[in-house]
Parts: sequence; structure tokens; C-alpha cells
Amino acid sequence: MFVAWRDLRFARGRFVLIGSVVALITLLVGFLAGLTGGLAAQNVSAVLALPGDRLVLQQPSDGQPSFSESRIGREALVGWRASAGVDEVVPVGIVQGRAARAAAGATSGSGAGSAGSAAGSAGDGTAVGVALFGLPASAGRDGVAALAPRSVDEVGLSAGAAHDLGVRAGDRVTIAGTTFRVAIVGGDAWYSHTPVVAMTPDAWSAADRRLGGDGDPTLLAVSGHPDWAAVSARTHTSAATPLASLTALETFKSEVGSLGLMIAMLFGVSALVVGAFFTVWTMQRSGDVAVLKALGASTRSLVRDALGQALVVLVVGIGVGTAVVVGLGTLAGGALPFLLSPLTTLVPGVVMALLGLAGAAVALRTVTAADPLTALGSNR
Repeated sequence: MFVAWRDLRFARGRFVLIGSVVALITLLVGFLAGLTGGLAAQNVSAVLALPGDRLVLQQPSDGQPSFSESRIGREALVGWRASAGVDEVVPVGIVQGRAARAAAGATSGSGAGSAGSAAGSAGDGTAVGVALFGLPASAGRDGVAALAPRSVDEVGLSAGAAHDLGVRAGDRVTIAGTTFRVAIVGGDAWYSHTPVVAMTPDAWSAADRRLGGDGDPTLLAVSGHPDWAAVSARTHTSAATPLASLTALETFKSEVGSLGLMIAMLFGVSALVVGAFFTVWTMQRSGDVAVLKALGASTRSLVRDALGQALVVLVVGIGVGTAVVVGLGTLAGGALPFLLSPLTTLVPGVVMALLGLAGAAVALRTVTAADPLTALGSNR
């Protein structure tokens, strides 16, 4: 890489310009990837944290399963529990609702008789949108199940719900006209960009009816090793892993699909821009390349020299861009749904480097394949 290092040392302005462009593209890709990851987490983190090997949704006669429309009846629940190979079936209810901090002196209650008094005494807090999850405390102590309360007059709040409501453990909140005591405040859990509030199955069923539903659970979290396809067909349901079941969430598909398309387009733009830069760069080095070929340098060594030079520029530019992404992501994490992880920082950087090298390799082809005497201008 003798010629490559000399170029890097004596043509600093050219390489600073190319490196800056690479850094800016990396910043765009990395920031968009972090934003996509953060939005996705606020959309589906609670679903991914549910217990069970598969999530079972109602299978409509025409169309695909949907979290918003799925209702698991008693027949399907009994069918899954009676199937061979099933270890555990946890009914999980999910519905969008609103919650508010209860007024001082409000008493807890879950029945119809206490609903009126609770509604009359609550109201000193602003109602915020929440996702109501109904599941038993026996479902486990990890993920969303860790928020599940043990008493029908209690709820468990995710950190986001507690922050939005301005409450902590021991305070009271009002949901669908009934006041509950906050028993647990756990980690982050989100569903469709609303923080999660966990309730007992009975309390959730009552709240769902007051919100216009029928009280049936939304899905089943099933653990074990049954014949998934056979049981699903028999019970008219659809079983999928938590990750695969995300396609049943309409907002997730549209949101991640559009942002993913933008990221893919940015990757394509980065390959074209870097390739164009290295094409001009290689044409300017055509005289040096011709001399080296006339002196006996092999095409492989010339390609290695040029790609090594391109790799140095790409590594420096991508490194600077990634560092800025991490810095901005750390600052923006409190105000934006931004996810900092290897998937949103290292992976885009590696893809950028590979695409940049591919663009540089394509740019080298015409020069390295040329005849040395022709390149030196012997035909003039």
C-alpha cells in the first residue's frame, strides 16, 4: 500500500471530504436505525415479554390474525389445555384504555357497586392512554408477568405508565371508573406506543366489559411441545412465536416497514455515493496505476492497494459517524424513543463498510483492466 499511504498523506483535503461524506451518511443511517428500533420497542416490547413458547390468536375465517380483533372463547381455551404436549396455557387480555391518578381519599373497588363512588372521587389527575393487560400473577416473574398483581383491586404499572400518571407504589389510579391501588412499579413495557398496566384476569375482564368488550381474553400464551398446527386447526386459532406474531399488529408492520425502506434506500445511496467518489479518485490515479502496471505490478496487488486505501477512509468515516450516533442517541434517549444497541450501531456500520468496498471495487475495474501503454498515453 505504498501509493495508497502516500495519497492519504499528501491529499488530505480529498480524503477529509470523502470521510466526512461517509460519516454523515453513517450518522443518517445510524440515527434512523436507532429511531426505528426505539419505535419498534415502544410498539411491541410487551408482546415480546409475554410468557409462553407460542402466542395463540383467533384465526378469522377470512384474513390474517389481528391483536385488535382476536378473542379467545372458552372452547378454544379448553381445547388447548386438553391437548397433549401442552404444559401451560395462560390467557392474556389486551385492550387499550385510559387511566388517571385517583383523588385523595378514593377507595379501591372492582365491582359495579364501588364503581360509582370511585368515579365520583377520582379526577384530580389527567387521564392518559394505557394498554391494559390482564394475566394471573402465577404466569411468572419475568417480563410483563412480573407486573401482574395478586389482588383484584390492585394493578401493576410499567415505568412509563407510572411516569405518565405521576404515581408510585401505594398510590391509587382510576381505570374505567374503578379505583385500584398500585401494587407494583416495574420496568419498561409498551404496547402500540402506550405504557402497560397489568391487572388480574377478573379485573381486566370487568374493565373490558365497561369499555365495550365481551371480557374474553385476547390471546393464549402456550408453553410445551404439542402439534401446533393440528391443535390450531382444531380450535380455529393461529399459533406463532412471539416474534412471528408481531405481523398481527397492524401498526408495527406499517411503521417498521416504512422506516426499514428508508434505511434500505440510504444504504443504496451510500453505495452509489461512495462508488462515485472512488471512481473519480481512481481516474485521477490512472497515471500511477499505469506506471505500476508497466513496472510489473499485478492487478491483484493494485486492487488490494486501492481497496486498502478505501477501507481506511471508510473505517475512519464510519467510526466518526457511529460515535456521533452514540452521543446523540444518549442525549435524545430521554426525549425520543431511541434504541442504542449493536443492532442499531455496529450492524449499520458493517453494512456501510461492505457497500463502500463494493462500490470502490466496481470503480477500480475499468482502470485496472486497461493496457499500461494506452493508460500512459503512448497512442498520442
